[in-house]
Amino acid sequence: MKIAIGVEYHGGWFQGWQSQPNRQGVQDHLEAALAQIAGTQVRLHAAGRTDAGVHALMQVAHFETTAARPLQAWVRGTNAHLPPWVRVRWAHPVADDFHARFSARARSYQYVLYNHAVAPATQHGRVGWYHRPLLLPFMQQAAACLLGEHDFSAFRASECQAKTPVRTMVTADVSQQGLFFIFSFKANAFLQHQIRNMVGALVYVGQEKLSVEGFADLLQQQNRTLSPPTFMPDGLYFTGVQYDAHWQLPDCDQSWQG
Repeated sequence: MKIAIGVEYHGGWFQGWQSQPNRQGVQDHLEAALAQIAGTQVRLHAAGRTDAGVHALMQVAHFETTAARPLQAWVRGTNAHLPPWVRVRWAHPVADDFHARFSARARSYQYVLYNHAVAPATQHGRVGWYHRPLLLPFMQQAAACLLGEHDFSAFRASECQAKTPVRTMVTADVSQQGLFFIFSFKANAFLQHQIRNMVGALVYVGQEKLSVEGFADLLQQQNRTLSPPTFMPDGLYFTGVQYDAHWQLPDCDQSWQG
């Protein structure tokens, strides 16, 4: 049978989602824990890969197994074999043609930025930080330029292996909660470091080092070397995956609550 799982993790404890030679990827820990319940090796396939330091409020993955177990065994049993900074939130049986990555219609991320002269202590590793005041209206106007289908080469990592830089952005918004700015993005897919690069450029706009028009020009020029530096991974959260309703998966969309 094929089982889909929803996963939450603190990315600061891992070297990204993908399996690593030193077994310090999120995937490594989950596969080892699931194998304890299945009684045999398990291979996970995820909706998207996250880099080192990037968190997930709702990552979705699937695996195949011949082991018949209650769904709660895949949740509570697996969690009993995991470190406290990663948790399976739910498990759900899916049809053979489901694929966590290829069945996904869209993916959502949020970047949480603490804006204060002094870096946070209790939120260290969980949020990004910028020390100078930022202007929300300018960042909101610039973010709106990202909506629709674009070539996002201006915000693509040089080592990105995606076949095409064209993506369709359906949500690009900036909001404020006290000292926190929340950058929200939803697209059919994302390029490597795309969100951290977009946030870096939007922060330039927020401190008036780059105009809204200049931000729009960056997008059109499609040249990564002209864009601001990549922002830190600490505040980036994979918040959800959109699937067609017929898969009947539990809630696959979360948001940062502070």
